[in-house]
Amino acid sequence: MKQNIAVILGGKSVEHEISVISAVQAMAALDGNKYDVYPVYIAKEGGFYYSECLKDIAQYRDIRELLYRCQQVDFVGREGKVYLVPAEQKILGKTQPIALLDAALPIVHGTNVEDGALQGYLKTLGLPFAGCDVLSSAVCMDKFVMKTLLNAGGFPVLEGLRIQAAQGLSVEDMIAKCEGKFTYPLIVKPVNLGSSVGIGRAKNAEELADALETAFTFADTVLIEPCVQNLREINCAVLGDSEYAQASECEEPIGNAEGWLDYSAKYEGGGKQASLGSKHSGAGGKSGGGMASLSRKIPADIDSETRTAIQTCAVNAFRFLDCAGVARIDFLMDAETGEFWLNELNTIPGSLSFYLWEPVGMKYSALLDAMLALALKAARKRRELVFSFDTNVLANQGNLGGNKGTK
Repeated sequence: MKQNIAVILGGKSVEHEISVISAVQAMAALDGNKYDVYPVYIAKEGGFYYSECLKDIAQYRDIRELLYRCQQVDFVGREGKVYLVPAEQKILGKTQPIALLDAALPIVHGTNVEDGALQGYLKTLGLPFAGCDVLSSAVCMDKFVMKTLLNAGGFPVLEGLRIQAAQGLSVEDMIAKCEGKFTYPLIVKPVNLGSSVGIGRAKNAEELADALETAFTFADTVLIEPCVQNLREINCAVLGDSEYAQASECEEPIGNAEGWLDYSAKYEGGGKQASLGSKHSGAGGKSGGGMASLSRKIPADIDSETRTAIQTCAVNAFRFLDCAGVARIDFLMDAETGEFWLNELNTIPGSLSFYLWEPVGMKYSALLDAMLALALKAARKRRELVFSFDTNVLANQGNLGGNKGTK
């Protein structure tokens, strides 16, 4: 019997469009013999929308027209089951659910959707969902919190300085704090965004001021780190949960002229976008759009000892942060010394990093199967836990309007 899967995409996020690309890729790869797929699009202004046309990337060229063709929907939990239902109820007669859902596959990127907010909503509904739980999603979205925890766990991370807008510091004071801790060049990034949005590189105070202004445009907290000299970026994906996880092949993305990846290098590729059809080639070239279209070396040109060390570090960090599903762990490496640092853990990576699994013999459809199996496993484990117990506290309450407290 087929499972009914809600693929959730979009959201109020600067990575909205990348989510659409990733989700359309995944819907094309899901095995139609195993799943009935219900795409649920979160508009930038909010609201859930459903239509079969959401599976076609060409439909997103005109969002207003797309939404006109869609039906606004809600998720409703009833007696331990979760339904996808029309938002507008019939005045006469009973409104029929669109589907009784078995699980959700959130393919969303960035704030408001990847940071635990959507995961908390799905968890409250009781709908099994693929990927990280609420806490690990939130921790990994905040780069400073993640860095702090990983450092406490003994993982290699760069030192960082966090500056909050709420501190009320002048630009001059911010620059002084940075210069008092680091030497140039520096990397400045919003603390809770992905896809290299808002990231800047500063070689002097003037460039630092510009980078800070840009970063604060996207977040109220920024993170400043020293630049790695002779930079190489090495990425590795991990699939599993806190009990068992495995690493993918390693890749080396090709950065911009300064050696690091900005948004354009990751996704725009000179303005060319490859087909988002059902076939996916993973190695080396432009394949399928999104992160899959990025120029890269797969496998990364590193020795076997370094590869094993990076893969081991990625798996251990994934489990340490209690992650689940598939995540991509990005490392920074000094090309001369070979030293590396864990830079970022992406809980819902672009294109779900399918291109890193194909070189080790795992097809995209099998990767999605594994993610959904892990979602159902996590739901079974949650059902085994006790979240309530019999009590007569409320039965013994009298009039609560008096002056006496109840503690």
